Amino acid sequence: MRDTDRALVQAATAVAKLRCRSENHTVAAAARSADGRVFTGVNVYHFTGGPCAEVVAIGAAATQGVTELETIVAVGDRGRGVIPPCGRCRQVLLDYFPSIKVIVGPADGLRAVSVADLLPETYVWADQQVELATVPRTGVWPMPVVPGSRPAAED
Repeated sequence: MRDTDRALVQAATAVAKLRCRSENHTVAAAARSADGRVFTGVNVYHFTGGPCAEVVAIGAAATQGVTELETIVAVGDRGRGVIPPCGRCRQVLLDYFPSIKVIVGPADGLRAVSVADLLPETYVWADQQVELATVPRTGVWPMPVVPGSRPAAED
């Protein structure tokens, strides 16, 4: 693993120690842009499914105009070390940054792997979108026909 990757793990670990002190924030993430800037975030736990730390870090980078991230890592609170991204984060990372590296593995075997390696046979959102030109646009919502109903004008 490169020194810059070790530094990224250290950055996420420092944020986890400093900011993950409640059940609302239990994971920290750090992401590095191609120009070397590091952006961090913590998860925002909520029973409705608040965002993971990786997504918050992506948002922090976006607020600074960053459109390409090179590497990302998540670290758990209370010394849990590096944790792999959840399935939703893996999909978000692949869709936004298909060439991003994700640091995973045990403390004595950390490695940076392609996000695509974490999602074999993945769904690629952009590949599944219908061309807008093929969808007819009439400007009028089609009204379903309900058996036994009458048009509104008859009321």
